[in-house]
Amino acid sequence: MQRTVYILICLLLSLSCNGGGPKRYGIEIVKEYPHDVNSYTQGLFFHDGVLYESTGQFGESTMRKVDLESGRALEKLDFSRKYFAEGSVVLGDKLYILTWTNKVAFVYDAATLKYEMSYSYPREGWGLTTDGKQLIASDGSSRIYFMSPEFKQSRSITVKLNGRPVRYLNELEWVDGRIWANVYTTDMIVVINPSDGEVEATINCAGLLPQSLRKPETDVLNGIAVSEDGRIFLTGKLWPRMYEVKLVPAKK
Repeated sequence: MQRTVYILICLLLSLSCNGGGPKRYGIEIVKEYPHDVNSYTQGLFFHDGVLYESTGQFGESTMRKVDLESGRALEKLDFSRKYFAEGSVVLGDKLYILTWTNKVAFVYDAATLKYEMSYSYPREGWGLTTDGKQLIASDGSSRIYFMSPEFKQSRSITVKLNGRPVRYLNELEWVDGRIWANVYTTDMIVVINPSDGEVEATINCAGLLPQSLRKPETDVLNGIAVSEDGRIFLTGKLWPRMYEVKLVPAKK
């Protein structure tokens, strides 16, 4: 089933190769860093120069402040075995973390990782980011939701590429007024206009993690973080590396 989903999504994304469609980019590796191979990466972002990472799986979910150079957790919060942590982001001085199917969202103090409160959440939690004013979330469908810090929804958009919905939107990052989203089970990132949901560009990340570093348990690309000085970092679930990359025009 997963292979079929991957093929269908890739066929959809390939439509962007046609004239007049979204821009197409590839990536070029600038630098590579260690990444905890046990991290099932769900959320990844920088805040005040610190790299934050939320990781999933029941019984293994964590929230971490990570040292970029070593890949080690400087601070780590472990979740109860009943929770599967998903996307995360800091808005103001609060750290927000979604859960997958628990229908609960957590709020912590961003500086100390101290628990503050939780909210009922009406859908599956996948990706989470912010434009600095509101929370922006995905749920694995083609929808993206805009919410207040109290998780009250103000609106939603359907993400479309050449008129067709793009499903399996996962980890999110707000970049220069656009939403970047991993498309789950693929090596593609889509760049989304937050006003109308149109995909304005696709980023092909195929081959980022070389086959020589892959093991049977190595999972998919997932994790986009852009530093305050504009550097782009990508990783994946259970990957041994994190990569600083730059965008390059896709080869025709």
